[in-house]
Amino acid sequence: MQEKILILDFGSQYTQLIARRVRELNIYCEIHPYHHIPQTLNGVKGVILSGSPFSVSDPESPRIELDRFYGKLPVLGVCYGAQYIAQQKGGRVEASSTREYGRANLAFVDRHELLLDGVEDNSQVWMSHADTITFLPDNYKIIASSHDVKFAAFKDAVTPTFGLQFHPEVYHSTDGLALLKNFVVDICKCPQNWTPESFVASTVTGLKKKLGNDKVVLGLSGGVDSSVAGVLLHHAIGAQLHCIFVDNGLLRKNEFEDVLASYENMGLNVKGVRAADRFLQGLKGVNDPEEKRKIIGRVFIEVFDDEAHSIKDVKWLAQGTIYPDVIESVSVNGPSATIKSHHNVGGLPDFMKLKVVEPLNSLFKDEVRRVGTTLGISPTLLNRHPFPGPGLGIRILGEVTAEKVRIVQEVDHIYVKALKDWHLYDQVWQAAAILLPVQSVGVMGDERTYENVVCLRAVGSTDGMTADWSHLPYDFLAKVSSDIINKVKGVNRVVYDISSKPPATIEWE
Repeated sequence: MQEKILILDFGSQYTQLIARRVRELNIYCEIHPYHHIPQTLNGVKGVILSGSPFSVSDPESPRIELDRFYGKLPVLGVCYGAQYIAQQKGGRVEASSTREYGRANLAFVDRHELLLDGVEDNSQVWMSHADTITFLPDNYKIIASSHDVKFAAFKDAVTPTFGLQFHPEVYHSTDGLALLKNFVVDICKCPQNWTPESFVASTVTGLKKKLGNDKVVLGLSGGVDSSVAGVLLHHAIGAQLHCIFVDNGLLRKNEFEDVLASYENMGLNVKGVRAADRFLQGLKGVNDPEEKRKIIGRVFIEVFDDEAHSIKDVKWLAQGTIYPDVIESVSVNGPSATIKSHHNVGGLPDFMKLKVVEPLNSLFKDEVRRVGTTLGISPTLLNRHPFPGPGLGIRILGEVTAEKVRIVQEVDHIYVKALKDWHLYDQVWQAAAILLPVQSVGVMGDERTYENVVCLRAVGSTDGMTADWSHLPYDFLAKVSSDIINKVKGVNRVVYDISSKPPATIEWE
């Protein structure tokens, strides 16, 4: 059994970051909503209680049966989690006179405390709370303070229970990873054996046992997740895996041919299906972005189902679902309010009578790439920028037509090639060209033009949850703008998006 750390989510925006930081230490962990705690704690070596947007004083705030873990397993409370422990054990939590948010420095650190080994005096930490602990329970003691927060960190003198009023998982907390390592490795005694190599070995063994001699069908997109899922399944079941790559007419320029060639070199059994006309017909006259996503998803399922039925005796549908999708589907507040439609986790239309297998559903995006490296997948494929499932259909604002697809394909091709030529591609997490529903006046030669406007977008990010716009060199932007206007018929103006996420999203639709 894989030993692990259990992270209980009270709704914090940083919960996934806690898990990703623990995984960086080669330790397996799982996130569970506070109201869906596993019935059995077999293999659990320690528990981390997350932060929360709630106040512990709020009668509607998240609550758990703390005594289920207390004194039996090491427990670390972070922000709300720390305040909840203090309140439940007889301490006092009150509204702070000033909201404590942002960078702070530890003025006192107990150097004899194992949790804080390697954490220096004046170490920078990240605070984010409106309440503060004003009195500790009996047998508890202060182990760290900042200038403004007396009880920045505390411990129970009797049980291995700890609390932090700052966020060690946030990168602004300079010794945060060391602190988390002290907890999960030195206090919880959790083995550091969660590696890409161990994941591949155990997953291939598990897939062989689960799938047996059954046939599996997988829809490839050319992206990282489906590609890694395909190679992993191929290692497990070989020729029993049947892959389908659908050209929806909304791919990048030459992508259908290029991706098919790369898959053939990887030994995968792939069938390419050209269905551009079917998608464009479905999108005719549609302007609403959410409706476009749903149409693209529906037509894809129809095309995929037609092809899957041509493969005799298929029993399983493989999906490239990754861990953030799973977490979101069982989040504290249920599935999040719809910002934009994504695939349903483990969901299938009623007419597709297949069982689902998701070999990557315990991995974060960066872990998927590391597993891909272990499997020998080309860095060129693994380091590709994320590309939305609906493709260029949501990078064309308004109605999608064949002519608009041509324009944005040409613009995107010039832009991405230039990023690579200028050695900027790997410095950017995602780049996009967006065709705006705007036309502008221009002058080309001696003629007045009235043509399309395209927007270039480039962002830096770790996981897409937040993103900052990329400060690309002016010389680069000038050259790309000139090339696009001179080489792409129908475009006479190029703009650059300097919005971050939040408040904007990475994609425009």
